[in-house]
Amino acid sequence: MKTLTAQMSSDGGAWRLYVVLYGEPDWPTFRWERTGPVPTGAERRCVLAALGYEVAPGAAWSWTEDSRDPDGDSTPVLLIAAVTVRGRDGGAA
Repeated sequence: MKTLTAQMSSDGGAWRLYVVLYGEPDWPTFRWERTGPVPTGAERRCVLAALGYEVAPGAAWSWTEDSRDPDGDSTPVLLIAAVTVRGRDGGAA
């Protein structure tokens, strides 16, 4: 079973969820037009389903943070969540 990575990110603005498809110019993407609250697990599952994916069995969302200037702790933080996904038919979409 082929798996991919879905990521969700925000730099303080709207949240975006996308499925990473290396080598492809366009990735399946959804944008929430709100800055908060963070999209719930149920909202993320619905968006993934609409994009043709589902969270892989046993996978869980993990969170990390990044910034435009990793050496400056006063720069805005970019929050990134990631999870392993698969196509809704059990394979890659």
